[in-house]
Amino acid sequence: MPRPKSYDDSLRAKLLDRAGALLSAEGSQGLSLRKLASEVGTSTTAVYSLFGGKPELIAELRAEGFRAIGDRLRSVTRTGDAVADLVRLGMVYREAALAGRHSYPALFTGNHSGDVPVDRDGAAPFVVEPLRDAAQAGIDADVFPGGTADTIAAGVWAYAHGMVMFELHRTLSSGFEYCRTYEQGLRATVRGWCR
Repeated sequence: MPRPKSYDDSLRAKLLDRAGALLSAEGSQGLSLRKLASEVGTSTTAVYSLFGGKPELIAELRAEGFRAIGDRLRSVTRTGDAVADLVRLGMVYREAALAGRHSYPALFTGNHSGDVPVDRDGAAPFVVEPLRDAAQAGIDADVFPGGTADTIAAGVWAYAHGMVMFELHRTLSSGFEYCRTYEQGLRATVRGWCR
C-alpha cells in the first residue's frame, strides 16, 4: 500500500491566502475546492489532506486571521498611558487588517449554508484580550471610570473594524483620507471613555 502524500506548510499558506481572497471576493458560494486547488496549482486531495474539507478550511482561515491580528496586538509595548496604549492598539489593528486585506473580510463573513459559523469563542479572543487588558489598565488607573473592560474593548474593536471595512471596500467618498480620519476617530472613541 503506498504511503499517503504529505503536503508542506508553504502549500498550506498558499491555499489559505487564496481561499481568503476567493471568500472575500465571491463569498462561500464562490469558494469551491476544485477552483481553489486549480488556482494554487495543486489537487483537491491536497486541500482535503491539509484541512479536511471546505468548512474546516474556512474555520482555519478565520482562526489564522484572528491569531495573526492578536499576535500583532500582543507585540505592542505598553507605555502606562491608558489612552495612548489603547489608541496604539487600534492603529496596529488597522495595520494588521490591511496587511491581510484579502483574508480580513472572511473573518466576519457568515457561511450562508450555516455549516461554518463566524468564530464566537475560538480565535476571536486573541484579538479581544489585548484590547480588554489595555482597557482594564485604564479602569484600574481611574482613566476610564464609566465602563467595563469588555464594553470598552468592544467599542474600540467595533470602531476599528468598521473603518477598516470602509477602507478595504473604498466605501466613503473619493479622496477620503482614511488613515488620518481613522486615527482621529479612534482617539475620540477612546477619549469618550475618560472622565
